[in-house]
Amino acid sequence: MRDRRLLLQSLTMCALPMSWAHAQVTFPSKALRIVVPFGAGGVADLTARAVAQKLSENWGQAVVVDNRPGAGGIVAGELVAKSAPDGHTLLLMSNGTAVSAGLFKSLPFNPRTDFAPISLLGLFDIAIVVPESSPHKTLADWVSFGRAHPGQLNIGTINIGSTQHLAGELFRSQANLVAQIIPYNGTPAVINALRGGQIDAAVEILGPLKPQISAKAVRLLGVMGASRPKDLPQVPVVRELPGLSNFDVSSWNALAAPGKTPKAVVDRLSADVAKVLAEPEMVQRLAGFNVQAKASTPAQLAQWLDADIQRWSDVIQKAGIPQQ
Repeated sequence: MRDRRLLLQSLTMCALPMSWAHAQVTFPSKALRIVVPFGAGGVADLTARAVAQKLSENWGQAVVVDNRPGAGGIVAGELVAKSAPDGHTLLLMSNGTAVSAGLFKSLPFNPRTDFAPISLLGLFDIAIVVPESSPHKTLADWVSFGRAHPGQLNIGTINIGSTQHLAGELFRSQANLVAQIIPYNGTPAVINALRGGQIDAAVEILGPLKPQISAKAVRLLGVMGASRPKDLPQVPVVRELPGLSNFDVSSWNALAAPGKTPKAVVDRLSADVAKVLAEPEMVQRLAGFNVQAKASTPAQLAQWLDADIQRWSDVIQKAGIPQQ
């Protein structure tokens, strides 16, 4: 009898790895959903849809984009955090995920423990622009004027607590500028204020500004990321200025799953996303949205998120922005 029990236990133990291996091979077993904390038509939405379409083709399963804008990404984040941890419901993470940790007094989820990072999707530039009529022709000239004339420059951004607003605060601090930051309720309002002369410069995502730049309505002085834009190699980055060699701010998008999703599923998702982002067709498609395709491992994304949470929490505190 004892020998029979031992045999049954051995057979059961042998069957478990085979069953799990089979589950891995058949993942995904049903349609997937990518919850996007922004409305349709924006950079994040377009990026998610491009990646979702290719993943769907590769997997033979539908990958649906579910737009859930509002409340600084809290609605989308809570929905995913409370979803079944089986890899079939994913969150489009962004800078906003990191910002929310320092901006809100309390959240219905923990940005680090309630999500399992999968992979970065892409980076996109944040630009510094001035009116075309501005006497400042270069970023170095504009910064030099601001330092020599404290309080005489102002910078427009979208709403308080946005990535653009916090990037402006960080730039102002690290560039040693005494300048007022004026928040507006959206990109069109920022552009109108810039063109109308109500503000001296603006900090905004580069993509939406390109038509204005091409029409010579505004002048692009520089971008805030690690390297010059590939399609605008003549445009400097902030870190080229003296004393700002460590400055590096880009907007980003990434994918994450609910926190308790099995590591094997997360690794499978990460590998498949990396494969999609490496395809020349996808690189070119995302470039059309002014997004630089960039994959990462789950561990690299976790480190990225940790660093961004710390950075923006420090900026929020130093700028005296009240928690919401």
